[in-house]
Amino acid sequence: MPDYIKFVDSVKRKTGIDLAAYKEAQMKRRLTSLYEKKGYKNFVDFFQALDKDRNLLNEFLDRMTINVSEFYRNAKRWDVLEQKIFPKLLAENKRLKIWSAACSTGEEPYTTAMVLSHHQPLSQISILATDLDENAIQRAKVGIYPERSLAEVPAHVKSKYFEKQAAFYKVDDAIKRTVTFKKHNLLKDTYEKNFDLIICRNVMIYFTEEAKDQIYKNFSNSLKPGGILFVGSTEQIFNPGNYGLETEDTFFYRKK
Repeated sequence: MPDYIKFVDSVKRKTGIDLAAYKEAQMKRRLTSLYEKKGYKNFVDFFQALDKDRNLLNEFLDRMTINVSEFYRNAKRWDVLEQKIFPKLLAENKRLKIWSAACSTGEEPYTTAMVLSHHQPLSQISILATDLDENAIQRAKVGIYPERSLAEVPAHVKSKYFEKQAAFYKVDDAIKRTVTFKKHNLLKDTYEKNFDLIICRNVMIYFTEEAKDQIYKNFSNSLKPGGILFVGSTEQIFNPGNYGLETEDTFFYRKK
């Protein structure tokens, strides 16, 4: 059995994470770079080490889950959310059920709260944010970010919802209280139902076509009729009807 296939099997048994659902060439390249940097010669040796070393396992999970994010990423899409999508959703229901899936270190759900705060008080906002990586979730809960993460944040939002601390920026506690973080595996765990809005951006590009197909079906089943799926700017769904969705705007899909 090739050592990467054996590694995939061992990781699945240990963590429940199925690396086979990720594009193999990208994942192998990323993990080979990590194990070589740590001084291991192959995937078999690498797994034996991370099986015993919790810190190494956490570092592996960090590398595997690609925690790259920023506030207001692709800012024009957030303008569409603020000016078109939220007004329509709020016309139907004043208490929206929102899920930020694969939220990484928290920039996305916090951005969602900031955008929605232009329509209603923070006390009425509740967002579920999930990720596979517990380290990323812990960093999200702390809510402190380098300046580069705020490059696209509008000036009035930056002054209202961030506090500068040395070279970093801390998210306002009132924003942090709107978000509940939980661990969730998109490929394995059950999905909650009746969401008005699901946001999952810049993650699906790493999955195989089969995994993407299943996740989109699960998202559709989790949306209310009329609910919206908001995807990343490289993740246009070319056959939304296959999932009971229709295009609402570029990168926004409405549940039929």
